[in-house]
Amino acid sequence: MIEKYLKDLAGIEDFVRVEDGKYRLNSKYKIGKIIVQNKIATLKVGNSSQKIFVEYESLNGSYNNDTVIAKVVFNPKGKTKAKVIKVLESANETILCYFKDNQLYSLKEGVSLEYRNISYSNGDIVLFKNNEIVELFGNLKDSKIDEKISLYLYGELFRLDEFDFSKDFKSKDTQKRVDLTHLDFNTIDPVGAKDYDDAIYFDEETNELFVAIADVSAYVQPNDILDKEARKRSFSIYLPHKVLPMLPFELSNNLCSLVPNEDRLAFVFKIKLDIKNTTVLSSKLFEATINSKQRYTYEAIDEILKKNDKTNKHTKLFEITKRYRKKRLLNGYDFRNDEIRMNLNSEENFKDVKVESSTPSHSLIEECMLLANQEAAKRLNNFGIFRVHEEPSQAKIGKLIEDVNSLGIKAKLKSDIHTTIISIQEKAKNANLESEIDELIIQSQQQAHYGSVKKEHFGLGFKDYSHFTSPIRRYADLVLHRILKTKIIPKDIDEVCTSISDQERQIASLVWDFEDRKYARYAKENIDKIFEAKITDNIKQIATITKELIGARVEIENYGAQKLFTIVNIKIISSDIITKKIICRIV
Repeated sequence: MIEKYLKDLAGIEDFVRVEDGKYRLNSKYKIGKIIVQNKIATLKVGNSSQKIFVEYESLNGSYNNDTVIAKVVFNPKGKTKAKVIKVLESANETILCYFKDNQLYSLKEGVSLEYRNISYSNGDIVLFKNNEIVELFGNLKDSKIDEKISLYLYGELFRLDEFDFSKDFKSKDTQKRVDLTHLDFNTIDPVGAKDYDDAIYFDEETNELFVAIADVSAYVQPNDILDKEARKRSFSIYLPHKVLPMLPFELSNNLCSLVPNEDRLAFVFKIKLDIKNTTVLSSKLFEATINSKQRYTYEAIDEILKKNDKTNKHTKLFEITKRYRKKRLLNGYDFRNDEIRMNLNSEENFKDVKVESSTPSHSLIEECMLLANQEAAKRLNNFGIFRVHEEPSQAKIGKLIEDVNSLGIKAKLKSDIHTTIISIQEKAKNANLESEIDELIIQSQQQAHYGSVKKEHFGLGFKDYSHFTSPIRRYADLVLHRILKTKIIPKDIDEVCTSISDQERQIASLVWDFEDRKYARYAKENIDKIFEAKITDNIKQIATITKELIGARVEIENYGAQKLFTIVNIKIISSDIITKKIICRIV
């Protein structure tokens, strides 16, 4: 690779020496590619697995994938480092950058780039390519730019464009569709829900649970342009102020959505329950037409369940699902994990957050969906598309026990991981540290993903599990529906599982990036303000604010070895909107 550069470098400084008519690179220099990843820069030389660390200050205007010549500094007491001397070939990558004091920096890593132009203002966000500014995004003062920044950084900016195809959506319906429009299906969703994937109906006389799921596969055919767009997105993105859907709104909010009082195509499980033994006697899966009679919110169902009216259909079903849940938790886990939902004002600045805890209504609908997901997975045998969650590693469990013991709870490894975790939860309950310990247990878990080979779902304790119930917002569910209908598994199923798992992680990071920037904006406007916070990482000296700016993570400047989960009062010292870093002091 380096030979093509040597002749041009001959005679420049002492880069190259000539021996026997051949050009040879001086041993104190290396030619290689700059790799900027996870906020670390390294020099990769040829096919070697060695990567030489490069400090940002030593990049000398180079960036990711640029080919450079660098001087190597050997340090017997530390890491070998390199300093970029010259960029030999630019990768011509488009980089999102910002201006500060007339200097251009990459937004993601803060790498200084060679470009100076006083016509741009501090805080201007630009796209930089081939040593030129190719687009002005806007200025950091405008909080509405945050969405565009996050979408660009995670490769999702295309979602701001309209879906580029005809909006005349027609279903590929079948003659075998069962008419269930006479049954009293209903949906149970959050107040602000726009798309309704699922509806339920319970026949009290026969003990049959009907779980109806939007039949997206009737509208989206394999490999058509709509399918390619859905696969590219893989998921809907839920930002605090809007939804960027996987499917066009005409489908996600209308034709596929199980809105009340409209006939809709559905893929339905009819599940025969043995309530006495809390088992499933049998299940049938078929295409149907339903007409949801009522849209309920979680809050409305909770109010119904509070009355404990034994004659109410939802109360009856809730009592049944409680029994199935109890049995499920013999092998699975019940984690107390509150969900934080951020709200923005009209200027898209932080307004407040709502902390949502699991309630009886959530439990009711969750158990119904879990039953359907299991029944769907059972029909796949050992190959198809599964939701996989492997058990934690021994190292993670060891770290969990160490952290739990530091809180004064005497935990030790039991005969198996399940027994260990249940034992820890029981001791946490006695110590009134349930939510804190559950937080640590969740941190010890492996990340769930999609796989083509059946494996147990550790967290739920299921041998058979897949995602069947949300095809409007998850591509995996759409793929599963097609497999169940046709009995044909896509040839590229492994690639599908890998790509949507990667996309899932990317989208989660995108949402965190967006929300953290909103927290940083609010903190910047509230320097010297005091907040209550909880120590959530005593290694990295991080606290999480527990009131008003709930969920914001802050770095503690004067950390004093406080125990994990200690409640402290902190004062905001500084906040950087670019890096999203909030610095505080304990007061």
